[in-house]
Amino acid sequence: QVQLEESGGGLVQAGGSLRLSCAASGGTFTSLALAWFRQAPGKERDFVASITWGGGDTFDSDYVRGRFTISRDNDKKTLYLQMNNLKPEDTAVYYCAADRMRIGKQADSYEYWGQGTQVTVSS
Repeated sequence: QVQLEESGGGLVQAGGSLRLSCAASGGTFTSLALAWFRQAPGKERDFVASITWGGGDTFDSDYVRGRFTISRDNDKKTLYLQMNNLKPEDTAVYYCAADRMRIGKQADSYEYWGQGTQVTVSS
């Protein structure tokens, strides 16, 4: 069973930066495709970015492209999301997700989920 734990959220002013981390345990990290999703109050869980098993390919959504960067450190078994030039509309709970077999932009592509970390961007 894979466990995921996010950290690094907080309150930041518009234009600021945060780096989210997601530590994995309970499985072989390199066997996992990984992703970040976010969910604002009253809205659906939206895809942010994903990264392949070895880290060679990344995919991101239009609304974060050029501002957010997903990466992974397979030695540390940790997934990251560097978020720059944050905007109030980025306010949400951010979740990391993992799956051994699938990668995609749909939440149901991923079997394992963390509990989430709150990111709040003030204007």
